[in-house]
Amino acid sequence: MRKIIGIITLIAAGSLTSCSEDFLQLPPEDSLSQTIFYQTQSDFEQAINATYGPLRDLYNFGGNSQGAWGMGEMTSDNTYYKYNPNYRAVQDGESIADFYVNDGNGTISIKYTTNYLIIARANQILALIDEVEFDDNAVKDNVKGQALYLRALAYFDLVQYYGAVPLHLVPTTGREDAALPLTPAAEVYTQIMNDVGEAISLLPVKSAQEAGRATRGSAQMLLANVYMVQENWASAESTLTSLVGSGEYDLLGNYANVFDLNNKNSVESIFEVQFLEGTEGFASTFPYDWMPEPVTAEQVAQITGVPNSQASNQQGFNIPTPDLLESYEDGDLRETVSIDSIDTDGTYYPYIKKFWTPHSNPGITGVNWPVYRYAEALLFMAEAVNEQGRPGDAEQYINAVRSRAGLTGITGVDQATMRQAIMDERRVELAFENKRWLDLVRTGTAQTVMSAFGARVKANPQDYYFPEGFGPPAAAFTNIYELFPLPAGEALLNPNF
Repeated sequence: MRKIIGIITLIAAGSLTSCSEDFLQLPPEDSLSQTIFYQTQSDFEQAINATYGPLRDLYNFGGNSQGAWGMGEMTSDNTYYKYNPNYRAVQDGESIADFYVNDGNGTISIKYTTNYLIIARANQILALIDEVEFDDNAVKDNVKGQALYLRALAYFDLVQYYGAVPLHLVPTTGREDAALPLTPAAEVYTQIMNDVGEAISLLPVKSAQEAGRATRGSAQMLLANVYMVQENWASAESTLTSLVGSGEYDLLGNYANVFDLNNKNSVESIFEVQFLEGTEGFASTFPYDWMPEPVTAEQVAQITGVPNSQASNQQGFNIPTPDLLESYEDGDLRETVSIDSIDTDGTYYPYIKKFWTPHSNPGITGVNWPVYRYAEALLFMAEAVNEQGRPGDAEQYINAVRSRAGLTGITGVDQATMRQAIMDERRVELAFENKRWLDLVRTGTAQTVMSAFGARVKANPQDYYFPEGFGPPAAAFTNIYELFPLPAGEALLNPNF
């Protein structure tokens, strides 16, 4: 657990000091100790700002490692990689279908340790906040609610992808209490629900909260998501009824507007990770990781709209699959918003378009990452009521989403047909937002869907972006793991694993 110990030590050393009023500005990590920090309302306001910071790393890390999309999209049948034999001599465990078992690129480790960094920072706040007098008790409730929400969000990410994980609820001070045993997933879920339930009671509604921060609706959506995973349909419906009926959220009129820079934290946004274009370290770069490489400078400029772009000659990741392309119905307005294609060496390759926004410098964008949108709340509501045997009641929710996409409504179908329609709708509405793999797992279809997908890839590798004469590794898709292995480096250092 060396990385986690280092994380906790940074927090205990008082990493949350001088901070500007800019929400995105993070303080230096080497200034004050805990004994002289966490004394005032201002200290805790700075601390909660820093607790949001690792979310950018969680969704944005690149290079030889994939961000959250590497485990949420590329493990599914939504996206695949474009193999470049000139970039790597061998396919070193890079088949996404093998779920990073070898973890050669560190994706598993980075997701794991980054979530624990969020947890560590939240724990430091929660351990001390009740002992400090604030100038405004409403501010104290708000800060505490945000810390509870962020801790719950991090644990939800961990338990969905890894299952049993260590449950840290108080600040860690040394190696002994850093190396905790694994807590069964059921107990982790219980803690998540406890945290998010308290957060709901403390957080303000969206219209009364600073843009970009967790709100009561954010917490309700997370709780509903937990209930959906647990198939507690009645509780999910009850929670979503409060969210949908709050009047705080609505669909934007045009799907493309959801991802417009002018609509950050819009009425459709329930929670999104904040990025800011510029060189201060708050920019998003993930769209650049999804090009169908190798691409020339001219092709990069064509995709990005930035004239002084550079060629990229590595390997394409998160490339939309033919399967996803075929899943769009005729006339679905979301397809051209979400996906475009470019001619490379005489072949048109698709790439993700929906997150590209105007920016000035290569590799530096300001697009936010949508963690939860109101469209997903509506689709969750449709699913929750349908699973209780009321497909007719589900129609209004799924059809609100379909109507915006230019599609006709679904009416008069039975429960099984509605169930498939909802999953199909989630696939295209939430494409590339890290929902597909988790949907396959929670609905119990991951084994069937991914085995069939693997068979198609192996039978027709050129359709899945392999050059002539190449294909996926022989072992690809032979084992479909629904949970990722705990990082090997962490397991070696924790005697309880």
